[in-house]
Parts: sequence; structure tokens; C-alpha cells
Amino acid sequence: MSADRRFAMLGALFALIGVGAGAFGAHGLKARVSPELLAIFETGVRYQIYHALALLAVSLWLRQGSHRALHAAGWLFVAGTLVFSGSLYVLTATGVHWLGAITPIGGTALLAGWACLAWGVARGR
Repeated sequence: MSADRRFAMLGALFALIGVGAGAFGAHGLKARVSPELLAIFETGVRYQIYHALALLAVSLWLRQGSHRALHAAGWLFVAGTLVFSGSLYVLTATGVHWLGAITPIGGTALLAGWACLAWGVARGR
């Protein structure tokens, strides 16, 4: 599978899961967790959706021409979303707050992904 298709597929899957998680948070978690934990969960969903869209953008830019920075951006968005949003989901489910300590690692990967996307777009064909 080509990189552009891979990132488009992952973006679509992340969006699908994000919409489902958002609905679950709004309807299933509201009565089960504290407002603080619900807000944490919603942050994870919001960033997952943002970066699902970012993966779709990477896919489109790769169709214009490949650049290593674009590939790096895509994988950083994937890893960053898994770590950032994933840690917030697990924190919400378990209430184990030390998991929040790994969330910035995912956030750093997301920031690096945006930097790589900017570089790849600027340097592309």
C-alpha cells in the first residue's frame, strides 16, 4: 500500500474511532466519571479528530510529491495521537493520574509532526 493511501486509511480510522469515542463520552461516560475526567477524555477525542484530519492532509500532500518530511509527519501524527489521546483515554478509564505524565511525549510528537508537515510542504514539488 502506498504511503498516501496508508495515511488516508489511518486518518479515516482515527476519525471513525474519535467520533465513536466522542459519542461514548457524551452518552456513556457522563454519568460514570467525574467532570474532570470527562474533560480529560474530551481533550483526547478532540486531539484525535484534529490529527485524523492532519493525516488526511499528509495523504493529499504526498499525492503532490513525496518528501521524507511528509512521511515523518504522518508517522509522528500516528504515534503522537496514540500516545497523547491513548494516555488520556486510559487515565479516564483507570483514574491513574500518573499516566498523564506520558501525555506530553505524545504532544511533543504531534508538534514535531506539524513541524515536519510545514517543512515537507515548503520543500515539496
